[in-house]
Amino acid sequence: MRHIISTLVVNHPGVMIRVAGLFSRRGYNIESIAVGKSEDPSLARIIIVVEAEDDRIVEQIEKQLYKLIDVVKVNDLPVEESVERELALIKVNAGSQNRAEIMQIVDIFRAKIVDVSSRAVIIEITGSVAKVEAFIGLLKPYGIREIVRTGQIAMLRTQKKEKV
Repeated sequence: MRHIISTLVVNHPGVMIRVAGLFSRRGYNIESIAVGKSEDPSLARIIIVVEAEDDRIVEQIEKQLYKLIDVVKVNDLPVEESVERELALIKVNAGSQNRAEIMQIVDIFRAKIVDVSSRAVIIEITGSVAKVEAFIGLLKPYGIREIVRTGQIAMLRTQKKEKV
């Protein structure tokens, strides 16, 4: 089962290494990790995606994270209550024969061409992991030269309040 762990930490050098090291020492594999400043510049948010067969493993991870001195808050984000996104840059062979087809695929997926040369294009796509994977699958026949992915980021959805 896939889990998204949102960790709020003090924004100091080396904090991400200590968090990642905790996973490594325990033998847990990180599928993706993304770090950035939060709404408070003194804090950073680390989004970690892990596969865990058992919820007890995730509970153990959370307890271990709280033991780290720079960790302020840890949340296991429920997938069904979260908005998840990933960004990917994909360099694809694009000669004059297939450029129009690639542009059609880009339009269908609401992606963007961010760089063009005579032999290749670089495409930016943002969306769910499934959307990014489907997009990559459609581009493979054209010859993918390079892919760079950010890893997932996620946030809890805003709860809808009923009107009285």
